[in-house]
Amino acid sequence: MGSCIICGAPADGAICESHEQDVLFEFTGNNPNQLTPGRYYSGTVDGFAEFGVFVNVGDQVTGLLHRSELDRRLDSLDWDEGDEVFVQVTGVRDNGNVDLGWSLRQSEREFRGKLLDDPERGAVLPDEPDDGDAAGADEGRETSTDGAGAAARTDGDETESASTDETESASTDETEAASTDATTDADSGTDAETATDESEPSRVQIATLRDRVDETVRIEGEVVGARQTGGPTIFEVRDESATVDCAAFVEAGVRAYPEVETGDFVRLDGEVELRHNELQVETDDLTELDGDDREAVETRLEDALREEARPDDVDLLADHEPVAAVHDRIRDAAETVRRAVIESRPVIVRHDATADGYVAGAAIERAVLPLVRDEHAQSDAEYHYFDRRPLEGGDYDMADATKDVTQMLDNRERHDEKLPLFVVVGAGSTVESADGLELLDVYDTPRVVVDAGSPDEGVADLADVVVNPHLDGADADDVTAGVLGANLAAHVNDDVRGGVSHLPAVSYWDEAPEAYVDLAAEADYEDSHTDALREAVALEAYYQSYEDKRELVTDLLFEHDKRDLAEHVAEQFRTKLETEIETVEPNLAIRGENDVSFTVLDTEAFTHRFDFPPTDLLLDEIHRRELGAGDAPGDHHVTLGFDEDEIRVRSDGRVNARAVADAADEKSPEAGIAAKGTRDGRIEFLVGERDAALDAVVEAIAEQL
Repeated sequence: MGSCIICGAPADGAICESHEQDVLFEFTGNNPNQLTPGRYYSGTVDGFAEFGVFVNVGDQVTGLLHRSELDRRLDSLDWDEGDEVFVQVTGVRDNGNVDLGWSLRQSEREFRGKLLDDPERGAVLPDEPDDGDAAGADEGRETSTDGAGAAARTDGDETESASTDETESASTDETEAASTDATTDADSGTDAETATDESEPSRVQIATLRDRVDETVRIEGEVVGARQTGGPTIFEVRDESATVDCAAFVEAGVRAYPEVETGDFVRLDGEVELRHNELQVETDDLTELDGDDREAVETRLEDALREEARPDDVDLLADHEPVAAVHDRIRDAAETVRRAVIESRPVIVRHDATADGYVAGAAIERAVLPLVRDEHAQSDAEYHYFDRRPLEGGDYDMADATKDVTQMLDNRERHDEKLPLFVVVGAGSTVESADGLELLDVYDTPRVVVDAGSPDEGVADLADVVVNPHLDGADADDVTAGVLGANLAAHVNDDVRGGVSHLPAVSYWDEAPEAYVDLAAEADYEDSHTDALREAVALEAYYQSYEDKRELVTDLLFEHDKRDLAEHVAEQFRTKLETEIETVEPNLAIRGENDVSFTVLDTEAFTHRFDFPPTDLLLDEIHRRELGAGDAPGDHHVTLGFDEDEIRVRSDGRVNARAVADAADEKSPEAGIAAKGTRDGRIEFLVGERDAALDAVVEAIAEQL
């Protein structure tokens, strides 16, 4: 019986069951059946095939990483034969074939330790001796007493020690020489403390460390991450210039400086080393700062952070009055995003699972990923420090927030990760999102809302920064989330301005403002292609809408050489939409009330509710066609889609669903009528009062218009 190197709990070996997937294993066996499914292993690329990659796990076992397991295209992998890679063993078949899974962690430093998977001994530390060698290994082993590493320097899994007579003799000579120097200083009246201070390393900025390899330096900064490996403890320290990993060693798998946590400010002395082309400081001494020392460092970092994070006062993508009204808010939001990247805080974008939401979210993603790659050395940093998650319901509700909070707390507990910045796009302005935003607020998690929808009073107060033209009194009927997201992206990272300038035109189902059409044309995106992009993204947004589809969306929206892909997917969109329109047209009902005409569709009875297109997109198209036909009676036209307990309203934003619901509830109090959303929202009712609810809503809308 051993103990877990991460949590210390009793374990059958060096790792407990709950932390098996946090560490990296090196396989020493010779039979596939000796592998443990679920564990992550180091391996080497053995070869490529059309269907995947063959990876050697250990010296005598080969597995297949099928292309379906990749989070990117097979031809986009930058692996060569012989490269060291990291994979998960997902299963071993009866015939001995080994199935492998993709690992987001493609750097050893991303794991919380490295262990041997030894068929005879189980999960053991790399330097753990066999029983027969234990006595000899214990002899001469030196243990550091200061918790740092001058007496036990590590390369991640080995401990250097001076054990030869020659080293001992040299050490004795140095001690005698030091004693002689000290006596001389005392005789001459030299202040011993001054002599000590003069020998201390000078403070340097982390950004200069690449020029100081093999030098002993002092850095001061904030601990932005700490993780325990099978060897040293790795502290990620950030100063006013950059971030670096610092390794501190007591003994294998033991937490060094347990009193130092993420968020502490420290002074650290150590030697700069270059390992696998990544900088690392081997820690000799680490001191937590307090009082004036902490305040001085904290102030220095804060001033530098604010200056670096605040974007230049750049121009908006186009002259558009409602967007100009929130220019300062866009800069504030961009500063918050940039600051999160610099602070090593993950950025989570939660956007509406519509074409408009995907366009806005993808624009922000396009801007943030290069900043993440610049800030963090590890190859897979963009998958750890940025995520984009679609919102199926169009709101950031309690269910969404609960999932996010559960995941972020788990990441903080398992990986000592900072709480993320949440950027809620195309949602978050109505009371339906209030509970979710309040849950994030409980944990003091930073929040940005970017939305073009009509807001409810008080919801904006639940976010740190809100970009919504309605809040500034602007006429925002022709603004989309895609327009705001693209402008935010240009402020977050001015280098992507040209690459996102066509996105505002893509975000409009109706005719886009001329300024955005011209922007797209300048970027070589004609009207027909922006239409195809919008339709293609809308189709992909429907299928598996809970996934971000990063690579596919990138190909559609940003790759000129993939135009055939967008046209192909858009053709499927048009075919499916036209088929559904032909199905529902004979079942559209027209009714009038007080010079208001209504097109009414029973979506439960006359649509394929569980196939493309989704109901909201179908109603949008019906409403556009009815308005375009120009033969609808009355001065106003409204489209209603209703099922067993809900009415969806389309009126080009003229109908306030909450006001309608209040009025309809008075007309039919038994129907339990309530609104969800503001302009053109949804109106819910009790199933048993369906007909009465519909009549009451129609009457209330006619009175409002």
